[in-house]
Amino acid sequence: MKPFLEIKGVTKYYGAYQAVDNVSFAANPGEIVALLGPSGCGKTTLLNMMAGFLKLDGGSIWVGGRDLSDVAPNKRDMGMVFQNYALFPHMTIEKNVAFGLKMRGVSRKETDARVEEALAMVQLSHVVHRYPKEVSGGQQQRVALARALVVRPSVLLLDEPLSNLDALLRKTMREDMRQILKKAGITTILVTHDQEEALVTADNIILMTSGRVEQMATPTELYERPRTVFCARFMDVTNIFDGIVIGKEAGLSVVDTPLGHLHAEGCASDVGQPVTIAVRPENLSVTANHGENSVRGTIVRESYHGAVRRLDVDVNGCTIVAHIPVRRCVAGIGEMLELSWPAECTRILPRGSRQPGESSPALAKVALQ
Repeated sequence: MKPFLEIKGVTKYYGAYQAVDNVSFAANPGEIVALLGPSGCGKTTLLNMMAGFLKLDGGSIWVGGRDLSDVAPNKRDMGMVFQNYALFPHMTIEKNVAFGLKMRGVSRKETDARVEEALAMVQLSHVVHRYPKEVSGGQQQRVALARALVVRPSVLLLDEPLSNLDALLRKTMREDMRQILKKAGITTILVTHDQEEALVTADNIILMTSGRVEQMATPTELYERPRTVFCARFMDVTNIFDGIVIGKEAGLSVVDTPLGHLHAEGCASDVGQPVTIAVRPENLSVTANHGENSVRGTIVRESYHGAVRRLDVDVNGCTIVAHIPVRRCVAGIGEMLELSWPAECTRILPRGSRQPGESSPALAKVALQ
């Protein structure tokens, strides 16, 4: 499938500071792509360049085979939903949604039909005559989405659209938002700093740091197979240990770590090479023999997290964190515990963390098979 949206080597400077550094990616028709990363990583600057609000200092932006790099914002045929929704307080919901069509000179009959369709899509047909202040935050977010969708843009840009909602409403809205966007079939770019929002909503995720792309992947790949220490830490991998590859066994790498000898899937790393090991806490089990890796230590801290209990276990002076289903967690602080996990859940990453301003570590020998 030929990409519909193409970002080619886009760069942006603020004086001597490089906010966006040679970023390239593509999105297929109807695909939802999330720009994910910490504050200051360049994702919102990149979105504003796509919208035409900021001038590019390098690279180009293509939509449907057309170069939009120097095209005015109002000529790009893009819709945008802002963080604060930017609804007109003096207009009813119906008139807010119809505003873009009115500005485009669409007939009254077609406007009415398209507004009705857009409000039905976001399940707000029952509040058409209310004003923004008379509906909830979640409903305001849906109105903003309907207003963007009703003009049928070629590309939809979403700038932290759920950040002003409370946690419970955010959970509901991100699932609803994906359903609405996929039904509309519009290529969408979503900016967010929320890992779970990106995982739930997007088809593909671009994780950024220091103005650069750290990893482009599907939600499953980014979560389960991060390629660098930065990616692993950002995706909440709490167990990260340095080690040395000391051998190969039955298609597995054997790594000497402070926890002992661990087995990891894949043999791409050379014997003697310094590496970093990453293990997600939910992949650990309190039952022995549930994988090629096993460690024994003392519980030094525990905390309740609803469905799971977090256990901090001291092993040879290092702390390993396990998320254990509450009903399977029988040990307490000060008790010995054996943890095990399979080699396929052990990621081998390039040694060390990336710092702002450093170049990306070489990934050629990372064992991610």
